[in-house]
Amino acid sequence: MIAGVDEAGRGPLAGPVVAAAVILDPSRPFVGLADSKVLSERKRESLFDEIKKNALSWSIAFATVEEIDEINILQATLLAMQRAVRGLAIQPDQVLVDGNQLPKLPMPAQAIIKGDSKVQAISAASILAKVERDRLMVDLDKEYPCFTFSQHKGYGTKQHLYEIEKFGVLPIHRKSFNPIKTMLAHL
Repeated sequence: MIAGVDEAGRGPLAGPVVAAAVILDPSRPFVGLADSKVLSERKRESLFDEIKKNALSWSIAFATVEEIDEINILQATLLAMQRAVRGLAIQPDQVLVDGNQLPKLPMPAQAIIKGDSKVQAISAASILAKVERDRLMVDLDKEYPCFTFSQHKGYGTKQHLYEIEKFGVLPIHRKSFNPIKTMLAHL
């Protein structure tokens, strides 16, 4: 039993970091799995439902904005990954993680650079994490109507920076990230 693990949302200025862990069923191969960043939103959405339906086990977990600010984005990402693996209904024999860092896990694990484009289980985790985070940001768009989170998903786009300047820093903004950190230091 091999679990693939990936995250979404390390770089944005707002919202949590999301990690997913997936154990695919070898008897049910997937067509079209790839790194979530190269798939269209429509393709990610359809694969999201298919993965959840056909995987042997899957889990999605978060690290909050407060955790990101307290322990830094790398540690928060690793924490979310730990939570995702812990949330699997089936405990894997091995974990393959996208990137070059590993969370502390009770089973053997291997970091694979560009794993989301090389290992199907990591691609599946990449899709679950990205779709879940995007959906969360769309919900936050409704909660904070002055911000267009459904468009920029919390990334530091010109539009998002303009919104922060005009409407201020929200509780969902990462206070340890620049330019927010610098803005708050000048208040």
